[in-house]
Amino acid sequence: MATRLTALAIGFVFVVWATLVGAASGSRQAWTPAQLDELRSLSLLALDPPPPDPTNRVADDPGAAALGRRLFFDTRLSATGQVSCGTCHRPERGFQDGRALAVGVGTTTRRAMPVAGMARAPFLFWDGRKDSLWAQALGPLESLVEHGGTRAHYAQVIAGHYRRDYEALFGALPDLSGTPGWDVVTGIFVNIGKAIAAFERLIDFGASRFDDYVVALTSGQSGDGLLTSDEVAGLRLFIGKAHCTECHNGPLLTNNEFHNTGVAPRPGLPVERGRFDGARTVATDEFNCRSRWSDARDHCPELEFMVAGDHTQRRAYKVPSLRNVAERAPYMHAGQLATLTDVIAHYDRAPRHLRPQ
Repeated sequence: MATRLTALAIGFVFVVWATLVGAASGSRQAWTPAQLDELRSLSLLALDPPPPDPTNRVADDPGAAALGRRLFFDTRLSATGQVSCGTCHRPERGFQDGRALAVGVGTTTRRAMPVAGMARAPFLFWDGRKDSLWAQALGPLESLVEHGGTRAHYAQVIAGHYRRDYEALFGALPDLSGTPGWDVVTGIFVNIGKAIAAFERLIDFGASRFDDYVVALTSGQSGDGLLTSDEVAGLRLFIGKAHCTECHNGPLLTNNEFHNTGVAPRPGLPVERGRFDGARTVATDEFNCRSRWSDARDHCPELEFMVAGDHTQRRAYKVPSLRNVAERAPYMHAGQLATLTDVIAHYDRAPRHLRPQ
């Protein structure tokens, strides 16, 4: 069964826009047919199921999702026995942790991105350095500041606690006595990622007041009472004068692209180059779509047409979804902005792109 996040608070974004720009007047005017079409494109009415993932043959296997859910919350998959995927991606917080910088066995240099809807994203992480959910799941497991463990350790966890479920999906576990070969433990490691990805594909969004409002409008109703007048005024700005939908479009309110929007680096952190480095990393990643571990090495259009090494990618970071956004402060890739008011004020000032490093 899919996990759906409800009580989405994107209406607050519209309120902040209306408050900052003073646009409450005109909120009662009728929407034009073109505006109604755009509103529908932003609602869950336009959301398609996640596309198939040919790189993961168990992506839509219910048994894999059930195993992946258990692995997602298992703290034994860490060097300390205290960190799981769910440590930073907490269901009660929209599958993120509310911290400026994620904390596992150590402190990272980025915010934990929400997981919901990510099955529709062609590239993962703030810099897009992974090209599938299963490859993304493997990165934190070996990160020295996230899970901090090793492939050999994780293979032993599977053998000791998940043998039956694992073998039902992936076949007999190889002999792990003595010192198993690198390919042996890597194969098990990859399958851990593919099972976790099968679970993450089920994490999706439920309807918000905004979606209910669009349903009412497209059914010929007024939608009165579903959004406040300030929220409606802010929504008009969102799809109009403020140009928010240039990046935050579609039913997930993101174009899944990467942009340098002038957000200053967080003091004390190393200088990073964002998508400029992320694109280069994914092109040669051990677990990318073309790798020996992929189940579809000959069908990798995202990698084939990916732009890498372009100067405009320097300090460019992924556009996050705005769904549930009011519930997951602070904001930006390293939590540089504390509130949504700060975020909208930042864009209202239209800062210049930061000079590439």
